[in-house]
Amino acid sequence: MITASNLTKVFGTVTAIDDVSFHVSAGEVVGFLGPNGAGKTTTMRILAGIFPPTRGAASIAGHDVLADAMEARRRVGYFPEYAPFYPDLSVEQYLRFVGCLKRIARRRRGSAVADVLTSCGLEEVARRLIGKLSKGYRQRVGLAQALLGDPPVLILDEPTIGLDPEQVVEIRRLIASFGGTRAVLFSSHILSEVEAVCSRVVVLNAGRVIAEGTPEALTAKLGAQQRIIVRVDAPRAAVLEALAEVEHIRTVEPGPDALRIVAETDDCEAGCRALAEAVQARGWTLLELRHEPLPLEQIFLRLVRRSGEPKS
Repeated sequence: MITASNLTKVFGTVTAIDDVSFHVSAGEVVGFLGPNGAGKTTTMRILAGIFPPTRGAASIAGHDVLADAMEARRRVGYFPEYAPFYPDLSVEQYLRFVGCLKRIARRRRGSAVADVLTSCGLEEVARRLIGKLSKGYRQRVGLAQALLGDPPVLILDEPTIGLDPEQVVEIRRLIASFGGTRAVLFSSHILSEVEAVCSRVVVLNAGRVIAEGTPEALTAKLGAQQRIIVRVDAPRAAVLEALAEVEHIRTVEPGPDALRIVAETDDCEAGCRALAEAVQARGWTLLELRHEPLPLEQIFLRLVRRSGEPKS
């Protein structure tokens, strides 16, 4: 549904993105990550048809963003980082105006607006002026205009920026509901939010794609240590001493619970097996043994740091 092939964009002497390639399939919600200046917004604007790439190609639902620009634009709903609004229009008036710009037929425009008002929880404020709404509601209006016309592709650039935690949760639920048959590309600096909503991530740094895949696949690519949580019904000192000698375990540290041990290993399956065997051999009761994935935040930071290291 979304395909970027070797996209490059040069502004004067500055190369904003360089040879960027990735795809988003129907039904996927993919996180688009990168530090400030990585090239995320530039890439999204090319995909949304705002400006052309210097080199490379992109398509939306099978339509080239250059050769078949109008058809590509009809199939994408775009939420820019700072969505423009008309503060003196009501929510309903604004959405009708957007529907006109999107060339939704007049006979269908009213029902299309009603559908997105319902989808984004805006019925109660439909007749209120946008300039009088809270930031959270204005973001909902931005999502509603992106959804108008039922596009198969959504490109969302920082839709939760500036929101309080409760508003972030509300918008996150909305974004999670956008999947199904749509392809969604979702940019955010709140990595826990991306982790909760997205099944896969694409990571940019300095204008290049440095990694792509599920958090688990990226952890494996990094060769990062895995965390295992263990709770044992036995004296804490004895457990610490016993587990410290288990093969495959690099470190053992006491957690906040007196019976909780955090172990790190390169081989999660072998580590879990060795821990279970060590506990059973001593006749202790194993209360909990589980793998704790590396948080997306740590994966992201390690990838960015690694991409900045000089090649040997």
